[in-house]
Amino acid sequence: MNPFNEKACNITKCVDDWKKLYPTAYDKHDADAYTKVRTILMNGTEFEQNWFMHQLCRHTADNDLRRDVAFLRNLEQQQQKRLSYFKPKDETVLETTISYEQLAVDLTAILAQTEKDKYVKAALDFALLEDFDHLYRFSDLLEMEQGISGEKLVGSYTEIMPGRPTIAEHRHPFDNVRRPIKPNASLATKLHTMTITAAEQQTMNYYMNIGTFYPASDLGRKLFLEIGMVEEEHVTQYESLMDPTTTWLECLLLHEYGECYLYYSAMSEETNDVAKKIWTMHFEQELAHLHYAAQLLEKYEKKEWRQVIPDAEFPELLSFNANYEKNKHYIRNILKKTVNNTSVLEEYTDLNNLPDDYEYFKHNNAVNKTPNAVASHKVIDSYIAEFGEDYRFEVSEHPVKNLRNRKEDNIDIGRRKS
Repeated sequence: MNPFNEKACNITKCVDDWKKLYPTAYDKHDADAYTKVRTILMNGTEFEQNWFMHQLCRHTADNDLRRDVAFLRNLEQQQQKRLSYFKPKDETVLETTISYEQLAVDLTAILAQTEKDKYVKAALDFALLEDFDHLYRFSDLLEMEQGISGEKLVGSYTEIMPGRPTIAEHRHPFDNVRRPIKPNASLATKLHTMTITAAEQQTMNYYMNIGTFYPASDLGRKLFLEIGMVEEEHVTQYESLMDPTTTWLECLLLHEYGECYLYYSAMSEETNDVAKKIWTMHFEQELAHLHYAAQLLEKYEKKEWRQVIPDAEFPELLSFNANYEKNKHYIRNILKKTVNNTSVLEEYTDLNNLPDDYEYFKHNNAVNKTPNAVASHKVIDSYIAEFGEDYRFEVSEHPVKNLRNRKEDNIDIGRRKS
């Protein structure tokens, strides 16, 4: 499908009343795990578009353009509100967090398996193992404090076991910046970098705001604090991959195209009737947004949409349902091969290749002055002390020998030379 060739409604018809902005929320007990994941992904996409357009308006003095963008942004805000209120009020902070991390894991794995640019794929593989570990840490906290099984929440689609230990993920900020993709990168690669940046930014924003409201324990608050800092690293990595040569209105067009692509993907595989209606409604509205953005590009920059997206046929649609079994095998393989990796400026390498005085060790030691008191480790340590072994959902033995011991949390792998 080429969304530019689809007939779009008049954009003024996209304005919704309050009733339409407050949908019937999904039932947290019955909704499929991937319905929850799609809701978070699309919410993150709307957040990204809204904040991008706010930045656009802060970087132009043209009030006509500001007004045009304000109108479009208001419509995106309405969509974001509908998505936010699709989540039920009885879903706890930690239950929602499990869905956030499941999204991070499964989305990253799907994109990595289809990404043709080796450097972008390496970035996806690198952060994948870190989000995978976050899912494990939060799941142990959930089971310990709320008695809720992470396996049930993820629908058995995603394994729950250690990845690269979170304590090892605290790098010097210099080592989180990557090389940007080229202007002639494929449309799929551009979509991947935009999508993963929006998703990780949504997680970062969520933890920045919600962590202090975690009600159950100081340990939980500290875990949100720590993992929130890693999400800052991930957003730094992914946003630095994006092409910085695109103009503001070219970016706006790409954002709208990406939203069309993601909503069309979501509606194509959704099983929840209410969610499917939302994805379909938003896709139809996004067609109008996309055509409006193309008009703005022509009006203010004298460019046609074809100059930005020459071949606008959708790449292979993003499918969670079709990929979860492949994801399990893929993640296990990446764990086995790269769990000990870290980054050096724009590149990735095995930790054992670093000189002893490299900045990673200094920074990590400065942050983790007392390793046994670090929240991500203490959660697992506390769970083991109470239940005898950690909480996991594994379909077979862990692929990394040093992470198989369920009675002791490994805080050296990926952090200390072997």
